[in-house]
Amino acid sequence: MAAQLVFLTLALLAGSAYTLPTRIVGGNTTTIDQHPSIVQVEFLSVWSGTWSQSCAANILTSRYVLSAAHCFEGALFQINYRRVRAGSSYRNIGGILSHASANYNHPSYGLNGFDGDISVIRLIEPLQYSPVVQQGTIIAQGVNIPDNLPVVHAGWGTTSQGGQLSSVLRNVTIYTINNKLCAARYLTLPRPLVVTENMICAGLLDIGGKDACQGDSGGPLYFGDILVGVVSWGHGCANATFPGVSTAVSPYTNWIAATVS
Repeated sequence: MAAQLVFLTLALLAGSAYTLPTRIVGGNTTTIDQHPSIVQVEFLSVWSGTWSQSCAANILTSRYVLSAAHCFEGALFQINYRRVRAGSSYRNIGGILSHASANYNHPSYGLNGFDGDISVIRLIEPLQYSPVVQQGTIIAQGVNIPDNLPVVHAGWGTTSQGGQLSSVLRNVTIYTINNKLCAARYLTLPRPLVVTENMICAGLLDIGGKDACQGDSGGPLYFGDILVGVVSWGHGCANATFPGVSTAVSPYTNWIAATVS
């Protein structure tokens, strides 16, 4: 229910007493107890009949998770071809499973590039909370994320552009990048891409080497343990010039609350 969602207030984000937990940077392995609100999103292959992790999501309540809209669309998409795996550090094994029964992609998705790339997914079997399966906390509506904020990605995606998916959960610390600067850079591509105010760019600008990658879509961008973004898109992975882009959660918090109510 909407009342069960946990929000971060503006005062908490701005408070100077807030301390970011220490994280291992550079895509090192971690464990699910460090990120108990992340779940794997598994796809059912229509060709092989097997399930495999391809995206990630974030626990909102025991019945709802938050992911990227592009993980829940496509010519062959059917909602019964999606399920989540919670409570496991390891890709495709362990933890608990719950099948998806409905997805609610944001109405703006598809109208302007990847703007609105966010989706609320309803689960059939309610998740049972435990030390490794926990409700996440999402940022309050309208909170602006400052530049140069240390933030954390977590997921089971590839460890390099076009590389192999990770068999174990990994995380990486990067920094938020000025939206206008990021947008200007993406407009220099031969096929320009649009960065909107509803997105968060993050990485190591002009350095690269740290980012989310393929298979991390829909997963978290955390400030501390607060969900501020959902992994969406980018020009390759860990590019020094073009940072990774996440959907900002705060423009959609009220919509998320209304959707799960």
